[in-house]
Amino acid sequence: MKAKATLVSLLTLPLFFLTGCDTEEKENAKLTSPYKVITTCTMVTDIVKQVVGDKGEVEGLMGEGVDPHMYKPTRDDLSTLKDADVIFYSGLMLEGRMADSFAKLSRSSIPCFAVTELLDGEFLLEPEEFEGHWDPHVWNDVSAWMNATEAVSKALGELDPDNAKTYEKNAANYIAELKKVHGYAKKSIATIPEKSRVLITAHDAFNYFARAYGIKVKAVQGVTTASEPDPATINSLITYIVENDIRAIFVENIVSDRNLQAVIEGAKAQGHELTVGGTLFSDATGPSGTYEGTYLGMVDHNVTLITRKLGGTAPEKGLNGKLSGKY
Repeated sequence: MKAKATLVSLLTLPLFFLTGCDTEEKENAKLTSPYKVITTCTMVTDIVKQVVGDKGEVEGLMGEGVDPHMYKPTRDDLSTLKDADVIFYSGLMLEGRMADSFAKLSRSSIPCFAVTELLDGEFLLEPEEFEGHWDPHVWNDVSAWMNATEAVSKALGELDPDNAKTYEKNAANYIAELKKVHGYAKKSIATIPEKSRVLITAHDAFNYFARAYGIKVKAVQGVTTASEPDPATINSLITYIVENDIRAIFVENIVSDRNLQAVIEGAKAQGHELTVGGTLFSDATGPSGTYEGTYLGMVDHNVTLITRKLGGTAPEKGLNGKLSGKY
């Protein structure tokens, strides 16, 4: 595991270095409320808002339905980043196409943090296609986002020690809610009949979900949405679906359903009826301003939809009775 721990350091180092966020600068940087926080993907934006509370303004670069794998900042985004007092990003190469943008900030002293920096090789998964890099979709295991919430609290407390207790309290309150949805996911997925406990998705974003909640996962595309499946991969998945009598597959809010439609047609050609169970929120939360647009709502939606469509038992309106869709 020592080699993997070293790899984590190497993967997180470049963004700290490129933004000028070395150890000395981070130690010297201080926040004065109200300050401006810039975040990347919606899952990061939501947990940072929970911890910051009323001490600062949080602005996310990526909105609903935006694929962080493929996101490339605009000129306006670069201007926004330059105006930030602190930056939080997911890390683990999720925002890989932003590296050049961070490089342009190399002479700045803006403190920036990967919310996944406290996760280690004992937790992280290493998919074959990434050639030694970690699977970045850790938020699909809620325990990882509890860890990320603590990382945000720790970073803000170091930058703004006068309000450190407030950040700790905000984080603790939010983690209590995360623990509830984490338990709900475990309980709900366990009600799906074992033979039906297989999740078929557009891209391979649910490996941490699978491990945490006890469900098999298979996907058409790989871990990154930049990859394209070859015909052999699609045919192999069709064979698996037919042989195991799987009846529902799931599209994602950030990925085209083109490849899944090919799977549906392929199964149909073999006399097997396969339907779309619904849309999962994989690499972005749901619509802004809705419950599903929060991280808690994102997980509640995914768990409830998967459970009910695969034959398990879960409340139609989810854990907190706030879901707005049909399940």
